[in-house]
This record gives sequence, C-alpha cells and structure tokens, in this order.
Amino acid sequence: MENQHPTISPLFLSQFEVDEAIPFQRHLNRLEVEIGKEDYSQLKRVELLEEAPTEATFSTMVEITERLLKSTQNNYNRELLKRLQARIYLDPVHYSIYYRLPDRCLRFVANWRQTVLQRFFTKVPIKASGWLPCGKALPEFEARYLTDNAGGVLLLRHRQENFRQQYPLITSSHGPYDPHTLEVTLYFLRTGKGGSAIINLGFAGREPLADANLALLESWGVPLNPSNIDVIYPYIDEHGHPYCYKLEEGLPEYVETLEMSLPELVIDIHGCVGTFSDDRRVVVGLGGLPPFCEPEQIGMFRKEEGVLYLQPNAAMRRGLNLVRDLSAEMYVQLCAGAHQCYNFALLGGLQLLGVQIDPRVDVNSLLDGEDRAFLPNGNLRWLPGAGANSLQRIAAHKLNPHAQCLHVEIPTAVRRKMVLKLRSLEIESSLDASSL
Repeated sequence: MENQHPTISPLFLSQFEVDEAIPFQRHLNRLEVEIGKEDYSQLKRVELLEEAPTEATFSTMVEITERLLKSTQNNYNRELLKRLQARIYLDPVHYSIYYRLPDRCLRFVANWRQTVLQRFFTKVPIKASGWLPCGKALPEFEARYLTDNAGGVLLLRHRQENFRQQYPLITSSHGPYDPHTLEVTLYFLRTGKGGSAIINLGFAGREPLADANLALLESWGVPLNPSNIDVIYPYIDEHGHPYCYKLEEGLPEYVETLEMSLPELVIDIHGCVGTFSDDRRVVVGLGGLPPFCEPEQIGMFRKEEGVLYLQPNAAMRRGLNLVRDLSAEMYVQLCAGAHQCYNFALLGGLQLLGVQIDPRVDVNSLLDGEDRAFLPNGNLRWLPGAGANSLQRIAAHKLNPHAQCLHVEIPTAVRRKMVLKLRSLEIESSLDASSL
C-alpha cells in the first residue's frame, strides 16, 4: 500500500491552498455550509480521550495514516498532521477513527450511523445481521445490516415479495453527506413509492465537520482546515478506489441480498443546495456522462419553433409521478452527448417542455474554485448526473435492460419539509397503534 499512489477521479479534484494564518477559512463545502445552511451537527463527534487505547487495542485496528496523507487534496492538513506526528487508525468494527498523537489521543465517532442503526436494531450491530422486522420504525418492512470497510450498508425491504418486485428500489448513496436523504427514503417507503431500499451508512471522506467540532479541535491544538476533511474518514480504500461509488458498483450484490430481481424503476435519492436559500426546485437527472440518453428513449420527442416537447413513456411517467409530491416545480435534465444536453420543465400533465443545452456556453459555476454547476438562464442548478449515476445505470441495465434510473436531486428546503412529513406519518401510525 505504501508504494501505491491512490488514483482519484478528476470529478472530485479541486485545487486550493490554505493560508496558515487563517486555517479555518472554508474553501470547499461552502455551498452546503454557508449558503445552504445544511445541518451537519449530528454527523460526527470528536472526543479527547482521558486514556489512550493500549498497543494491543491499536493492533486490532487498521492504520490508515499513509493512505490519508497520500490521498488528501489539502496540503495544509497534510503538513499539520506530519507536524503533529499523528498516526491515524480505523476501528472497522465500530467505525471510529483514532488520532494517535505523542501526548494524547482523539476519537471521531460516526454519530449519524449509530443513530440510524439504533433506530432499526435497538443497538448498533458489530457484525452482519439477518432479516429482522423494522417494527414501528417502518411497519411492513424488514431490515438487514451488511458490513464492509466503509461503515456498512442498511437494506430495507417490504415483507411481501410481490410488493418489492412491483415497486421501485430506492437508493440513498450518500446517506451521511446529504442530510435528510434517509428521511426522504423512509417517506417514500411508508407512502408506497418504494418496495425496497439500499442506504449507505459510511462516509466518503469529504463530509464536513460541524463548527462545534472544529472549535474543539482548535482548542486541543489540532486546527484542521474544514475544506475536504479527507484526513479523518478515508475517501479511498487501500487500493486507491473511491468509497463514494460503493452502492452503484455493488448494486448486483445488494439486489441479490434483497432476494429479488431489479424492478424497472430505481429512484436514487440525493441532496443538493439550490441557487438561493429557499430554492424548492427538484431536478431529476437521467444521465450526464456516458452511456448517454437520447430523448427518444424516454418518450415521444419533437421540436417546434425552437421549443422542445417530450411526452414521457409509461415507465418514465410512473417515475416522475412518484416523485412529483416532493415539489410543485420539477425539472428533468439529461445529456445525449458531451455538448448536446437538455433541460425540461415538468408540466401539470407530466409533459416535458424544454430547451437544448451546451454546457460549454450555457453552464457556469456558483462558486469560484468549485464545480457547482447552474444554468444562469433560469438560475437553476445543472445536475443531470455524474460518475456514480453512470455507474448505477450501467449496473442496472445489466440486471434489467428495461430499468430506468432517476437521479433525484432534492434541495435543502424540500428535504427539511420531508422530515416534517415523515414525522407526521410516524405520529399518526403510533396513534393508530395505541388505539387498537
């Protein structure tokens, strides 16, 4: 491992330098933290241990120091850890990270993951489980926990086989990174919009630290820069491959474990930040990278006087109808080639009305130094789908040639609304149960 230089997809590379005089200036994740006001306070917790683990305890963990130092894009963080003589360990069983310094030891705890697992299994499992009833957490469904080297995966499925075969598979690929996508997934399952779900419980290395954690680290003399905190949980595995693709690349194995064939609809839930704080426009991406998608593949397509009309086919209409109640304003984006792309508005009758887009001239970035694409003409995020979306579509089509993957990007304001809707459903379910 020491001699292998990790290869990171250029989709996730961003060049920036940190001024050591102001280490807490945020260069990346600004859109989420400063503009979208995303709440990352429940994601991780950092602790200063009163007593460091023993050498024998560390021997049961995986040292990831060299992996993190080689893969981080943040030179300030790299040099800081070298200066502090930090040795970094991953406890794969409990999914905790230890910073072993010469005079003290810090521990990063994956709070969000623990909370999710306790919700379905009462206590956090330390090994893979069988299928267990979800109980009041999700009536009519059962859950299963799978282990891996990056926090594991939660599988949910309806107890009736024909139901989970008939209704879409919901995937939440960036569970921790996109706040409240878990709640959106559970809302879809509770309301009959999905028969099964695959939820990533692990980090991909870039998840921001909440300001309260950063303040603690600074007080302990470990002033990590908050941009690309990939020196905590690793972004790549020991072979240099990004963890953020695990749900897409592992789709065949997860579907097999769900004990079903892949349904014709896959709804991939993601969180995004809009172009303004209360942006409630949902974007459904059908592919931004190869294999490209032609409009004719998803319905009847015609052009009249410069305006594009697309009447979705039955499968696409069903998918759009399922996600329709997320927002009154939805857009469908796709690419038929690198420079031949489309942006459609979804009308009341599920018809699509749009224009052709050339990303070279029609797309800009919201923030300097970050690839956060939007369409200035309309002030709308441009999110037709990136690398992981392409991998999912490739894997899905191998399992079911008729499968349609909807990459659903949900802005912050809408996800917060869905949390309230889910809680309302849970309260109603609890009241109904108590009245029996």
